[in-house]
Amino acid sequence: MPFRLFLSSGNLLADRRFDFARDLQLRGDLEAAAELMEQAVELAPSFASAWFALGGMREDLGQSDAAITAYRHASAADPDDCHGARLRLIRLGAEPLSEMSPAYVRALFDQYAPKFDMALRGDLSYRGPEILLKAVLGTRHGCDGPAFFRRGLDLGCGTGLAGLAFASIVDILDGVDLSPGMIERARATQVYRRLEVADMIEALRREDAASADLVLAADALVYLGDLAELFAEAARVLAPDGLFAFTVEARNGEGFALGEGLRYVHSEAYLRAALVAMGLDAVVLAPVSTRTDGGLPVPGFVVVTKRF
Repeated sequence: MPFRLFLSSGNLLADRRFDFARDLQLRGDLEAAAELMEQAVELAPSFASAWFALGGMREDLGQSDAAITAYRHASAADPDDCHGARLRLIRLGAEPLSEMSPAYVRALFDQYAPKFDMALRGDLSYRGPEILLKAVLGTRHGCDGPAFFRRGLDLGCGTGLAGLAFASIVDILDGVDLSPGMIERARATQVYRRLEVADMIEALRREDAASADLVLAADALVYLGDLAELFAEAARVLAPDGLFAFTVEARNGEGFALGEGLRYVHSEAYLRAALVAMGLDAVVLAPVSTRTDGGLPVPGFVVVTKRF
């Protein structure tokens, strides 16, 4: 899903150059599009959207140095990094690995909220909630009676797809997401008791200890690199017999990194070590693919944990 955030420069001529350049880009004339976008930033040197778009054009043309220069200008003009210029710089090896800007994540999902479910289910064959539900139910195999949870917390709840999948086995479900647009869509499902626009870690910090029997994060942790703090807070919030279940995208080797799709990828070794360090035992840690990209399965992991 290409991200097309536009913030006006306040200069009518520069904005028009931007629109003309985008039109040429859509027609496949990247050289002419980049030339027009250069004119836009000459007219408005702090035009963050134009600098970011120019960086993308230079990247597509194979001009890495010029792309880095454009992304650096975009980053300087957009301190909150709503466009995600710093992520592009990380991918190009021009900046050290760091966390995503919350403003970027919020802008990304506010933009996609109206068409998010259709894009995920239709274009990307997304099945994260179903995979997560199957893994959670599998941990209760052999237990007396059906799986049931008194209170669940859905981190990065998005439009409520995971909430709908788990609604029949959770008595009370609360959700949190950075995007107001996503929260509005989740509210329409009517499966949540409470919905909050907030960062996942900050929301967990406000929860009482041992207050949730189930904590979910369906494909939400791909927007976090270092998971240690989130794991620590999830462990604190879990009731003694509670479960913390999540999906991530997989990385070969060690640690975590920013993947080509501008989402973080985590290795199995990293996940196991980080979970153990925070007092969590991985009951399930299995390779899965929750979606496709370009028709190919994206490798990942489904993980279900409990406190030691």
